[in-house]
Amino acid sequence: MKKFKWVLVVLWMVGIFAFSSQKAIVSNRKSEFVIYVFQVLGLNLNNVFGNLANFIVRKVSHFLEYFILAILLFNAVKENLKFKKLAVFLITVVFLYSCSDEIHQLFVPGRTGRIRDVIIDTMGGIIGFLVCYCIHKKKANKEL
Repeated sequence: MKKFKWVLVVLWMVGIFAFSSQKAIVSNRKSEFVIYVFQVLGLNLNNVFGNLANFIVRKVSHFLEYFILAILLFNAVKENLKFKKLAVFLITVVFLYSCSDEIHQLFVPGRTGRIRDVIIDTMGGIIGFLVCYCIHKKKANKEL
């Protein structure tokens, strides 16, 4: 089971890398598709956010990618580390992977590496960690 949890972490990281490898025009079309799906569901993001709709979808995607990465990492290492070491490990991995992802994007046509995205990614990881930790603690308290 432990190996499977690490396989999920690695697969998710490969997925993040794959998304970052897409040219800007492909990535932009995906954001437009998300906006379209919300519109079909009855929420017109262009009306709500105007010209910022695409930007917001892209940044929320950044946040969610690393939120999920943190959840997967948490599940892979929670039995091995105490809170402080777990937090430091997880946030460090999320931060460093985000940095490497932004550096990678510098070499993809039409893409850029931005510190702002590293901050958004890291915040997604921190929130993901906190959610997992709170759920884990709540379950542990119920078992007592």
